[in-house]
Amino acid sequence: MFSTNTYIQRRQKLQTQLYSGILLFLGNDEMGMNYKDNIYPFRQDSTFLYYFGLDQPHLAAIIDLDEGKTIIFGDELSVEYIVWMGPQPTIAAQAKAVGIETTLPSQELNTYLQKANQQGRPIHYLPPYRTHQDVKLHQYLNISLAEVKQSASVELIQAIVKQRSIKSEAEITEMEKAVNVSGQMHIKAMQMAKEGMKEAELAGAVEGIAVGAGGQLAYPVIMTVNGQTLHNHYHGNTLQSGQMVLGDYGAETSLHYAGDITRTFPVDAKFTRKQRDIYELVLAAETTAIEQLRPGIQYRSIHLHAAKLMMEGLKSLGLMQGNMEDALEAGAFGLFFPHGLGHQIGLDVHDMENLGEQYVGYREGLERSKLFGLKSLRLAKELEEGFVITVEPGLYFIPELIDLWQAEGKFKEFINYDKVITYKDFSGIRIEDNVLVTATGHRILGDPIPKTIAEVEALRQTV
Repeated sequence: MFSTNTYIQRRQKLQTQLYSGILLFLGNDEMGMNYKDNIYPFRQDSTFLYYFGLDQPHLAAIIDLDEGKTIIFGDELSVEYIVWMGPQPTIAAQAKAVGIETTLPSQELNTYLQKANQQGRPIHYLPPYRTHQDVKLHQYLNISLAEVKQSASVELIQAIVKQRSIKSEAEITEMEKAVNVSGQMHIKAMQMAKEGMKEAELAGAVEGIAVGAGGQLAYPVIMTVNGQTLHNHYHGNTLQSGQMVLGDYGAETSLHYAGDITRTFPVDAKFTRKQRDIYELVLAAETTAIEQLRPGIQYRSIHLHAAKLMMEGLKSLGLMQGNMEDALEAGAFGLFFPHGLGHQIGLDVHDMENLGEQYVGYREGLERSKLFGLKSLRLAKELEEGFVITVEPGLYFIPELIDLWQAEGKFKEFINYDKVITYKDFSGIRIEDNVLVTATGHRILGDPIPKTIAEVEALRQTV
């Protein structure tokens, strides 16, 4: 964990944003995969980690703004648990390490909250994303399950998003560790991939690097020759000559900060002419978007610029036609670029999105588009110094979507379907880096990860 003062200062800063009531933070519990004792890998709630730093299950905490108290609630381990899992520091000792002197048994939390309810004191909590949290809040606060999510504190959400969005130097250092391990994972995949190999072999190799570095995966590995499926977690295909591999994965450090990197490379030693043409469009969009990053610029505008740049390139290849400004406004680019340019990243790979994308990526007066593709943009608002974001443009040829739009005659004034259908077996290309917004511009985190055609082909020559 970070220093004791880090957690004290984080909590103190939060308390300056809210003025009365109780701030309630629920940690995560262990969850059984197929029976109680065969559990999913435990992952603590990220907001709980941010303010309290304790990385074990079955904990909760409150900050009582009216009485000036901060309390950790949890139960000491039984002998039976220690026999199976080994000894752990006491909850009191762990709490002291993050600057908290008061701990109480778990059952006391319900008593504390019930009393506050009876006094009419506001209890601020975050929207739950696991069923056990819904049930606990239903019991603690005497509200129906249907009311739990809608009664979450917008005031608390907004205060936390404002604070967690700006990464400290210590956080940035941790994120660079995550990116550097992620880079090692991608280099390994590019070095070992070869015709006849299963996607699963590559997926297993890169996961092993993440675990071997002392952490875990930040999210399930995407390793696929079918890159046109955006979140493709199937790893059963065999690599064949003429295909490309899209790898989207990253490491999570032991402190749970995430990396999120994507690279696309050919199964063969070199890109084909067709692959090279599309790859260069995506790479130019990515590097141009990164160059534009600075405080105050709206990320939605960077997304649209990247989309237009790729559309102009597609027009030069005969895949699009007409006026690209009009095509952009109409949403024709969604056929080829159906997702957003990026999102915030930190303790979560999609940082804080469990608190609500409308608070993390948008603001009052900036509404989400209804256009296919653009509506999937997770981060649209103005960038600030200290944001860490992903930049991940892509171009995809999705046969089902092509067939549907062609049958509907959709955007036929902008899309040359006769040429597009010759790309239906192409798959997709995405390139992604993690970037810090600085006072004067930006900085790509971590050591460089090969992404130019020359760099990628140099690695592929080693196969």
